[in-house]
Parts: sequence; C-alpha cells; structure tokens
Amino acid sequence: MAKRVLIVEDDPLIAFDLQAIVEDAGHEVVSVCASRRDGLAELGRGIDFALLDVDLTDGKSFPVAQALRAQCIPFVFVSGSLRSELPAELGAVPFIAKPYAEAAIVRALPA
Repeated sequence: MAKRVLIVEDDPLIAFDLQAIVEDAGHEVVSVCASRRDGLAELGRGIDFALLDVDLTDGKSFPVAQALRAQCIPFVFVSGSLRSELPAELGAVPFIAKPYAEAAIVRALPA
C-alpha cells in the first residue's frame, strides 16, 4: 500500500533523487521542504512517513523529528551529519549516512 512521504532536505539534487527513489518504490511524495519551518508546516497533510536531513537552511531538523515522534509518524534521518550529533532522545531513530545507496533508502521505506 502506498504511503504519503514527506522529504525534508535542503540540497535540491539530493531532494530530487530521494523523491525519485520514493516514487519508484510506489509511494507518494506529499512535499519536499528545505527548512524545518516548512517541514513543520507540512505535518498536517496526512504524512505516513518522513525522510529528514539533519542540517537544513534554518537549522537542525530536530523540531520536525520531535513533532513526528509526538504524532507517532515514523521517520528516518538521511544525513551527512554524524549519528553522534543527534540528541539523546533521537539517538535510536534509524539513520542513513550520505552518500547513501538507493537500496538503503528503499529498505527504510514502509512496506
């Protein structure tokens, strides 16, 4: 069953690549955002899953991650940052390091 996916990524080329991977896997990309402000604004659109970069145009994506967690929406960090940079409460969230393999993104997507 197709899921509604939010992508929060500030690099347009990476965002485009992630969107293609998600859509090729049969899911719908609801929105692609480059900032945490825009990512937070999209949460009311019926998101089922999210891919989050850590470093965005307006800071870290942690407020988006915390809002997703509060709404019980699963997500994965896809980032060039180090896992050790995550706050303790987000340390167990799945983390895919950039550069990533397409297969790693596909495996992280919901079934």
